[in-house]
Amino acid sequence: MTFIPEAHILLAYLLGVVVITLTPGPDMTFFVGRSIAQGAIAGLVAMSGAVTGIIVHSLFVAFGLSALVLASPLLFTIVKIAGALYLGWLAIDAIRNGSTFRISERQQRQRSLFANWLQGLAINLLNPKIILFFMTFLPQFVDASDPHAPGKLFFLGVFFVVVAAPLMVPLILAAGKFAEWMKNNPKVTRITDYLFATVFGGFAVSILLTQRG
Repeated sequence: MTFIPEAHILLAYLLGVVVITLTPGPDMTFFVGRSIAQGAIAGLVAMSGAVTGIIVHSLFVAFGLSALVLASPLLFTIVKIAGALYLGWLAIDAIRNGSTFRISERQQRQRSLFANWLQGLAINLLNPKIILFFMTFLPQFVDASDPHAPGKLFFLGVFFVVVAAPLMVPLILAAGKFAEWMKNNPKVTRITDYLFATVFGGFAVSILLTQRG
């Protein structure tokens, strides 16, 4: 099949995806947070939102749309600021309301599964580092002169999901189990609020410092 890279290229890509997936980022932080707050199902749904974002990024790379964002200082700045503001809002909300990590029936009613999916999607799409990653990482495994390059780039994006999802699911399930213990330890829950708020704030600053080059 013309859209599948050679075996040795695919193996090298596989190893790269494993390393990248296990490196903590705002996506994984959010999945774990939702699993702690509302259970494993909410965490898995949030992950599916980010997975949708990865598919969208793959399409953008395959058809050259990501290159347009990187080539435009204005568009890149808009995405960067929007992503930083969104993560900053999640950090502030966690401290003010404990909404990301505090477990309660009221919280579960307020945040639907669709809302969790949408937030997972937003965190992924509004992260300029992911745009940079897909624009610099995927093309290393496809020859620019290959007439089947768009199909191969999209295949690699989908393959990223196939490899990454099984690695993330156990972390989300473990966080859901951890939530049961946290229900009886409100002080630990509040410390976790501040911890994850700090992490989100750090990612927001990191995104603001991201350069196009």
